[in-house]
Amino acid sequence: MIASLRGTVIDKGLDHVVIECGGVGYLCQATAPTLSTLPGGEEVFVLTTMVVREDSQTLFAFADAPSREVFSLLQSVSGVGARLAMGVMSVLTPADLARAVAEGDVKALQRAPGVGKRLAERMAVDLKGKLDGFAEVFAGTAAAGADGGQGAPRTGDTHREVVEALTGLGFPERDADNVLRDLGDTDGLDTATVLRRALARLGGRR
Repeated sequence: MIASLRGTVIDKGLDHVVIECGGVGYLCQATAPTLSTLPGGEEVFVLTTMVVREDSQTLFAFADAPSREVFSLLQSVSGVGARLAMGVMSVLTPADLARAVAEGDVKALQRAPGVGKRLAERMAVDLKGKLDGFAEVFAGTAAAGADGGQGAPRTGDTHREVVEALTGLGFPERDADNVLRDLGDTDGLDTATVLRRALARLGGRR
């Protein structure tokens, strides 16, 4: 079982990244927030989960351990497979998911592609109590950045990283720059948050 990869990013798509390790390129499915942390041509480290089916073996990459754990927990819900779990995580952060489950916010869960009312209700019930710690973990990380610590995001860096992520996902650089201007003030927001907002706008234009 492949649990992690360290290597060079040689290709990225809308939902995947190829990481070359020792001359072998590993194709990993990943969410946009994770892809935004993996710059092309640079050495990266990701945690992975391999999902084996009768007709396929698929690697899924994650930027951190909590995200990988949430991915596994989502699949404990009847009717939620690996790809649907990734779809949920592409729209809801682990903290957002934890809050939605804790509050029984079915409408928030239905924002994820492929999640209807009945499945959202099942998720709220089956995941109850299993995600409580994740809201605190991710809220603490975000707060550390917002407090202006060493890890606080800088506007220029965030803009550049989001543009690079969007162009890596196939959007023209001009469109990426324009949509970031349309978003207005993003001071204090982390790259993943800005990227999700930009993708939401760009998705409506396609």
